Amino acid sequence: MKKVTWRRHHKWFGLILCFFLLMFCLSGIVLNHRRGVAGVDLPRAGLLGGYRYTSWGGGLMRGTLARRDSASVLVYGSGGLWLTSPEATEFVDYNDGLPRGADYRNIRGVVETRDGSLYAVGHWGLYVRRPGADAWTAVSLPAARDERLTDLTLGADTMVVVSRSYMYVATAPYTHFTRLQLPASPDADGRVTLFRTVWLLHSGELFGRAGQTVVDLVAIVLIVLSVTGLIVWLSPKWGKWRRRRGLPTRAAQTMRISLLWHDRLGRTTIVLTLLLCLTGWCLRPPLMIPLAMNRVKPVPGSTLGGRNPWHDRLRMARYDSVAGDWLISTSEGFYAMATLGSEPRALPAAPPVSAMGLNVWQKDHTGRWLCGSFSGLYAWDRTAGSIVDHHTGDTLEAHGSHSFFGSVSVSGYTADLSVGPTVVSYGAGAPAIHQPAPLSRLPMSLWNVALEIHVGRFYMGSLATLLFVFVMGGAAMWCLWSGWKLRRRKGKSA
Repeated sequence: MKKVTWRRHHKWFGLILCFFLLMFCLSGIVLNHRRGVAGVDLPRAGLLGGYRYTSWGGGLMRGTLARRDSASVLVYGSGGLWLTSPEATEFVDYNDGLPRGADYRNIRGVVETRDGSLYAVGHWGLYVRRPGADAWTAVSLPAARDERLTDLTLGADTMVVVSRSYMYVATAPYTHFTRLQLPASPDADGRVTLFRTVWLLHSGELFGRAGQTVVDLVAIVLIVLSVTGLIVWLSPKWGKWRRRRGLPTRAAQTMRISLLWHDRLGRTTIVLTLLLCLTGWCLRPPLMIPLAMNRVKPVPGSTLGGRNPWHDRLRMARYDSVAGDWLISTSEGFYAMATLGSEPRALPAAPPVSAMGLNVWQKDHTGRWLCGSFSGLYAWDRTAGSIVDHHTGDTLEAHGSHSFFGSVSVSGYTADLSVGPTVVSYGAGAPAIHQPAPLSRLPMSLWNVALEIHVGRFYMGSLATLLFVFVMGGAAMWCLWSGWKLRRRKGKSA
């Protein structure tokens, strides 16, 4: 390809991509430091209409808990906790004592103990509200400060808090928790999905905080490349505009300095910048599907190959009183344990679950497990070995536990309100349940806004899942490559 063609490609791809590449990088840095920005919110009212809560959708209602000794129901989800009656006509804010920040108040589970104490778990902490108390107080978990918590359950008089890598276990009076690292399953092959490997490589988490720091620096390099490229393009026009008006200008000097930085940074970091774009490009359809279906050995020295075989794989836990065992839902599927801490054994005949994990896991009135995720809602009878699609009534054959898409994106479920058992979808919510108008404008965490920008939903809605990252990622790689070819040809001609 001729040099002039490489120049045109680099120029126009760069100009078109400049804004989006800046947004990719800035949002990516925020995504890499979730705990650090957990207390930072943005007003939802200032965002596009699609980001306002309607009919309890968007994860606002993840579940409910009917109080034992009162006619009240506790509603919890991504907006915190709200107290109401079974008729759900009025809602009272029940977040007193919780840390400020939408990400802190994203409640994953709530349980009530025999003495009437309420325990709630959010992404970054466990909280208790004793009978008669007017606020929540934090409960200490050993060595859990930087771990994201995912679930809370109470079974066989044992309380279990689940993080992405460990379990925290306590018995009555639930004041002292012990961290439990699960042993490797005898069914494990020691491999991980290629998708997970690429995901962690893209964020840098594959090599811990050092890896994240490197990725942050590469993002800063891309920001500098975008800004200096824009300056190189604008400087001649700015200089000409000032000269016509008889004004002094340093446009030529600014252009030379910017081009120097643009050239040297681009050439010396080309491998890292291309790798960052390539790995991000692979994390959305169509490439994510084959990556998720292939398993590889963990990269030596990475977090995937550490001492904890369940690092970043745990999601939820439940006690099955009928079978008398503990169940865990993980990124690898469903497992059963005879006792907490015993070897988890894989359950191959299990409901489909979205790659984003379960949002609903509770028993229905017949004793079957209801398993809901973005892949739908399924009734799972472990005794009979049957799995029934809740929406169609179809019986599924023995199924693995991984699925990407479903007809209904289930984000919550309740059987404690007078409207009867109700499935809450992420998009449509639960129209039969009244949602107070002020809840639609609850603040949105900076981290979640950054995620929406990073994957393109902020610009294109759900269509971005299939198009935005794939198109923009490919265009960014071509822009980088054309710049490399252009400078390399210049070096040869010199």
